[in-house]
Amino acid sequence: MSLPAPSPDAAEHSARLAAHIRAGIAAAGGWLPFDRYMDLALYAPGLGYYMAGARKLGPDGDFTTAPELTPLFGQAVAQQIRQLLDLGLSEVLEVGAGSGALAASILAELERLGALPERYLILELSADLRARSRDAIEARVPHLMERVAWLNALPPTFSGVVVGNEVLDAMPVHVVRTTAAGEIEEAGVGTMADGFGWAWRPAHGAVLDAAVRLSLPPGYTTEIGLAAAGFVASVAAALEHGAALFVDYGFPGPEYRHPQRHMGTLMCHYRHRAHDDPFFLPGLQDITAHVDFSAAAAAARAAGCAPLGFATQAQFLVNCGLTDLMLRVPPEDALRYLPQAAAANRLVSPAEMGELFKAFAFGRGVPDALLGFRSGDRRASL
Repeated sequence: MSLPAPSPDAAEHSARLAAHIRAGIAAAGGWLPFDRYMDLALYAPGLGYYMAGARKLGPDGDFTTAPELTPLFGQAVAQQIRQLLDLGLSEVLEVGAGSGALAASILAELERLGALPERYLILELSADLRARSRDAIEARVPHLMERVAWLNALPPTFSGVVVGNEVLDAMPVHVVRTTAAGEIEEAGVGTMADGFGWAWRPAHGAVLDAAVRLSLPPGYTTEIGLAAAGFVASVAAALEHGAALFVDYGFPGPEYRHPQRHMGTLMCHYRHRAHDDPFFLPGLQDITAHVDFSAAAAAARAAGCAPLGFATQAQFLVNCGLTDLMLRVPPEDALRYLPQAAAANRLVSPAEMGELFKAFAFGRGVPDALLGFRSGDRRASL
C-alpha cells in the first residue's frame, strides 16, 4: 500500500521519536520487547502519537471513532448510564475521552433526561487530548463545564459508572509466536539500517506463562494484552459500587485465536489507511490490537467484579434505543435525517462497526439486568 508522505515538520517529529526509541533499544542491550516499543511510539512524553499535537481523530486525522461519526452513539450510551445513575450512583468516569465528542453527547443527553451526574470525571493522560476534549465540551455544553474534572490517574476507589470507548485496543501488547517445534518466542524490536525491525527471542516470565495457557498451534502468531487486562483489573479493584462499560473491537478468546487470525491482529492507522507495519513513521500513526474480552472478563472476576454483559455494538445500541433516538429527526427532513441514518448504519452494520465492535460491562453491587444487554447477551462465550 502506498501511504501519504508526511509534511517536513511531521517527518522531523517522527525522526526525533525514532532517535528516542533507538536510544531506548541501545540502553536495553539492542532489544526491546514489542510492548515497550509500542508504549514509546504511542506515549513517550511530548513525542508519542497520543502525547503530541497532531490531530488524530475525525476526518482530518488518522481514524474516526463512533462518537465522531454521530452524537447518536453517545446518546445511546447515555441511556445505559442513566439506568445506573437511577440506582443511586452519582458520578461518571470516562477513560480516554479523546476529542471530547462522547463526553459532550453523554452530558447533553443526560441533561435532557434530567439525570445529570454530580461529577463527570475524565481520565486522560495526553495534554493535547485534554485540551481538545475541554474545547469540545465547552463548545457544546458550556453550562455543564462546572461538573467536569480531569484526572491524571485512576482514583484508588470509585463509586459510579466508568465508560471507555476504544481505550483497551490502544494499550501496549506483547507479540508471541510458536515455532514449528512448538517453542514460544516473543517479538522484540531491533535497530536496522533503515529504521526498526522485528527480532525474536525465547519468551519467558509472565509472557511465557500467558502464552502457554493459550495452547497455540505451531506457526501461530498472536498478541497478549497484559496491559489491557491489568487496567481492567485496576478498574475492577477500584470500583467499590457501580459498573464499568468498555466498547472496543475484539473477540472472545476462542474467536481471537481462530486459525484465520494466525498472523495476529496488530494494525496501524495513518490518514485513514490501515496497514500492518508498526515501524512506519513512529509517532505519526496509531498502533492497535484487538481486545481479548475473555482475558478482560477474567481480570474483572479476579478483582472481585462480575461480568454484567457482553454483546455486539449493534445489539447494545439497539437495546439502548438507537432506533427511537434516530426518530427525533423526522424522516421527512431528508437533509438532516439521511446523514444521521448513514452514520447510524455504520454503527450497526455487520460490514462496518456493528459486529466487530463489542460492548463489555462488569460491576459490583448493581443488579445483573443492564439495559444494553437485555437481548443478545453473549457472556457465555467469554
